[in-house]
Amino acid sequence: MDSKTHWEKIYNTKAPNQVSWYRPHLETSLSLIHRAVGAESASIIDVGGGESTLVDDLLARGYQNITILDLSQTALEVTKKRLKELAVCVQWLAGDVTKIGLPRGAYNVWHDRAVFHFLTIIASRNAQLTSSRLLMTSGREAT
Repeated sequence: MDSKTHWEKIYNTKAPNQVSWYRPHLETSLSLIHRAVGAESASIIDVGGGESTLVDDLLARGYQNITILDLSQTALEVTKKRLKELAVCVQWLAGDVTKIGLPRGAYNVWHDRAVFHFLTIIASRNAQLTSSRLLMTSGREAT
């Protein structure tokens, strides 16, 4: 089974709180993002954001430039439905972080809470690390 099929199966068969990595709020991530950039205009990408509530909390805190990237379209749809009308305030990308083309220097914060450790092939890890370096701007540039 390929990765996309695997994750689609998980998100089609389990509720968000039935997976081992579920947390109702990501306080540590929120704190780190705020410390890194502070400004609500910062450009943030949440890699593997899927059904995470991080996007809910970022929006509630006034962040305005949020991108959620996940391999699973199902996970993205669940989160869009949960956010209701706020979903239009977020850029949604379905794709593989090691293959998707993202704009260079587009993000002040690259948040990845769980994807990296699921990349078991060294080439995939290297591809993600290279992407994150190329796509990041200095966190303090956001004003």
